Amino acid sequence: MSKFVFSSPRKYVQGSGIIDELGRYLPALGNNALLIADDIVWGIIGERVEAALREADLRYQFERFNGEASSNEISRLAGAAKQGGTTVVVGLGGGKTLDTAKAVADELHQPVAIVPTVASTDAPCSALSVIYTDEGVFDSYRFYDKNPDLVLVDTAVCAQAPARLFASGIADGLATYVEAQAVKRSHSKSMVDGDPTIAGMAIAEACEKTLLTYGYSAYKAVEQKLVTPAVEAVVEANTLLSGLGFENAGLAGAHAIHNGFTAIQGDIHHLTHGEKVAYGTLTQMVLEQRPDEEIARYVRFYRAIKMPTTLAEMHLENETFENLVKVGALAGSDGDTLKNLNPHLSAEDVAHAILAVDTFSKTVK
Repeated sequence: MSKFVFSSPRKYVQGSGIIDELGRYLPALGNNALLIADDIVWGIIGERVEAALREADLRYQFERFNGEASSNEISRLAGAAKQGGTTVVVGLGGGKTLDTAKAVADELHQPVAIVPTVASTDAPCSALSVIYTDEGVFDSYRFYDKNPDLVLVDTAVCAQAPARLFASGIADGLATYVEAQAVKRSHSKSMVDGDPTIAGMAIAEACEKTLLTYGYSAYKAVEQKLVTPAVEAVVEANTLLSGLGFENAGLAGAHAIHNGFTAIQGDIHHLTHGEKVAYGTLTQMVLEQRPDEEIARYVRFYRAIKMPTTLAEMHLENETFENLVKVGALAGSDGDTLKNLNPHLSAEDVAHAILAVDTFSKTVK
């Protein structure tokens, strides 16, 4: 029996300067906030967040995020929240901070507000977290009964972040429709355990169209710290469209291969989530035998926004074939989504495709 499920945040708010209105939206969720951010993010927006909450007469406590979305970090922050009498959890920052905030709120059975400071991942809107070990190795997906209660995205703050992170969000978003098509084709389940909905597929397709149409000009604007209509469109695609698309239409090879890369030690871990997803997307395209020109189009676009398309750019040029097989083995593990692309792929198939991307990319003019 088919089951169609669509899931989304309770409220999504986006705009330049909108972070100053956080106090307007938060009282509906709680009156004592746990604010989670790393030191860099807090240094950038902390004073504005505190001012917004004071103006709304909201109590709050700040807890520093230690950098890894691990079970130990989640337990530590949940303990601090209980001691402080928290009634709403607020995550401020990038993907791992936001995933941790969602997990803490789930532990406490409390509302969560998500305030991304970079448009670099599709984590803000989803009802799941990617959990890692304390050492940064992919561990599992953690699913929740509901999506975030509030997602508030200040495009001016996102435009101040490094353009590399903005481009990484574009690369992450471009995986959305590629993976959604694979899930639909293989009759697999979405991340909310349903068949991909018409809405989910349409949003995933709109995400790809928006990014390929406006991604380059938006990237060049963000290099100059500018907020333009193209930047607004791409921030929405990176955050909302990609988030709704991947969750309601599903994941397949690109993100599984990204997770597989955590099996390798070395400089690859200096790359961003989106940079690794970009290479995973190309690898998926090779595995599903997409036309050469379609893959080449993605290669050219990734190059334009300085995303990696060769093993050297991934810091993998000296890896052994055996280590690439380890990537394929982890990608194909029971807890991941490679099976949504093809349940019969071997670890060696993935390793060959990783190498084939490198060879093909070097020929693209």
